Amino acid sequence: MIGDLLRRLTATDPEPLPDEDARLALTALLVRLAKSDGYYDAEEIARIDRIVATRYGLNPVEAAKQRAEAESLESEAPDTVRFTRAIKDAVPYEERAAVIEALWDVVLADGVRDAEEDALLRLVAPMLGVTDQDSALARQRVESRQV
Repeated sequence: MIGDLLRRLTATDPEPLPDEDARLALTALLVRLAKSDGYYDAEEIARIDRIVATRYGLNPVEAAKQRAEAESLESEAPDTVRFTRAIKDAVPYEERAAVIEALWDVVLADGVRDAEEDALLRLVAPMLGVTDQDSALARQRVESRQV
């Protein structure tokens, strides 16, 4: 399954992903973001599981399984651009703010706004068609929920 998804993500002219694959790509992007500072801790893993469970209506075991599959995909995938393209193609513009909020939620999971995670998110947001201003508003919404 992961090999097939990787082939589709790396195709020269990829087609929009089916919903299940788009979910996996988004989860892999969350994992990539969490790992971008070189520190992938239990708090970030738990936050990814919670985001995935809430977003897709999964129970904790199903969410953990999806995250584990996403970790495999993330470790084999060549670059962030293809994840982002798959998500952009699969998620309507109106819902991408929630994607950015989920990404900020992972960045802020450990209570530190790390430079590497911040830089990756600043790269990803415009690739998703989300402005810096909308990304900053999404970050503020996430920060206000964490207080």
